[in-house]
Amino acid sequence: MKIIVGHSNMDLDCIGSIVLAKYLFPDFQPVKSRLIHPVAKNLHNMYQNHLAFLNAKDLEGQHVSKMIVVDTRTSGRVAEYLDHIENDDYEVEVFDHHPADEKDIPNAVIHEKPYGANTTQLGMELIKQGIKVGPEDATIALAGIYADTGNFTHMNVTCQDFEVASFLIDSGASLKLVSHFLQPLRKKLQISLFHSVLNSLEYRTIQGHFVMTSYIGLDDESAGVNAVVEKVFEVENAEVYLAFFYIKKRKKLLIVGRNNKAAIKLNEIMAEFGGGGHNQAASAVVKIDNGRPVYTQIINYLEKILLPAYTSTDIMTDDVVSLHQSSTLFEASLRLEEISHTGAPVIDDEKNVIGFLTLRDIMKGRRSGQMHSPVKGYMTRKPVTAAPDTTVREIDELMFEHNIGHLPILEDGRLVGIVTRHDYLNFKRGVQRQREKVYEGIGMLKQEV
Repeated sequence: MKIIVGHSNMDLDCIGSIVLAKYLFPDFQPVKSRLIHPVAKNLHNMYQNHLAFLNAKDLEGQHVSKMIVVDTRTSGRVAEYLDHIENDDYEVEVFDHHPADEKDIPNAVIHEKPYGANTTQLGMELIKQGIKVGPEDATIALAGIYADTGNFTHMNVTCQDFEVASFLIDSGASLKLVSHFLQPLRKKLQISLFHSVLNSLEYRTIQGHFVMTSYIGLDDESAGVNAVVEKVFEVENAEVYLAFFYIKKRKKLLIVGRNNKAAIKLNEIMAEFGGGGHNQAASAVVKIDNGRPVYTQIINYLEKILLPAYTSTDIMTDDVVSLHQSSTLFEASLRLEEISHTGAPVIDDEKNVIGFLTLRDIMKGRRSGQMHSPVKGYMTRKPVTAAPDTTVREIDELMFEHNIGHLPILEDGRLVGIVTRHDYLNFKRGVQRQREKVYEGIGMLKQEV
């Protein structure tokens, strides 16, 4: 007997991975977990007959010769299947995208790619082999990719995720059904919990990172908690969100985290408390009589491990070209053309920044025939500025809020640098390149080989 299994409490990406693995291993039988993640239950119920999953108990008395494991590489997450397999001479092949998780499945051959969704890894192999997919399976797999990439907004999204999504749409996947399966808050209890969490949110800045937390007590376990956390994270737009749910009846603390910063690895944080997941999404469960001390402990832990956030000083151009208030628009135009800039700060005789002049301002003077007028009459007065310790997040907010592409950096009233849209975008690209180097360093290349 040959089988395909995924992790316990199967989510959409896990089911999508199993569905595509069936095309690579057509003589293998898929086996389902006894637990289906709440966000995947609607899809599972609709496609139950089509999926034709075996139960773990069906493995009893069978001789398993090979097992394909998807979306995990940790034996504890497939224990419910292993407990029913009587022989121990089976081969194991793993397809996973959690590089930080423990690799403790004996003698497993592991295929790992740093894609946003594990389903993508199986999809890329299908594309490579020229294997076609039916529309029902394409819909299931596409739902898995959308779910695990946060609708292609998570920071670990790759071009391969888009490539496989395109392949699945070409195969007949229904975007309408995918949208239906991804509706996060379906039950009244979830909506009520969503509002309770919003009312309990606490905000703090740790090493320049905007961290949001919430602590809620629940009488018993509640389905769909992860979906509530995802929705709160989406609405509040924090950099890091840690949600704590103390389940009184079970005497355990459920910790669910979401993150959009490459420098913060939630899976490593959660691993300290027996959990795991992705850099951007991770969770842990702690058995304890009182959840509050753990809540405090994790906040203190973050204050110790988080590196300072990047600031203006890290990304600004410190060799700043400025214009004097008495210069003419014509002179300013020549100067900006010479340095290939679209704007520059304007200073007075004491070198204080008193305004900002852009090419758009110069165009106003050109249209009115005033190119020999001083820039002082056309500049923007009281420009938006920032300090050297302004975080990159705050810079992003300032540029967006004021719709500006240049941000002078002042220290004690003196011009020490400038951050432009170009500087900001270069920084973001640099963060992406750093992440790619880390992946390559552990043997997880972006390109197919």
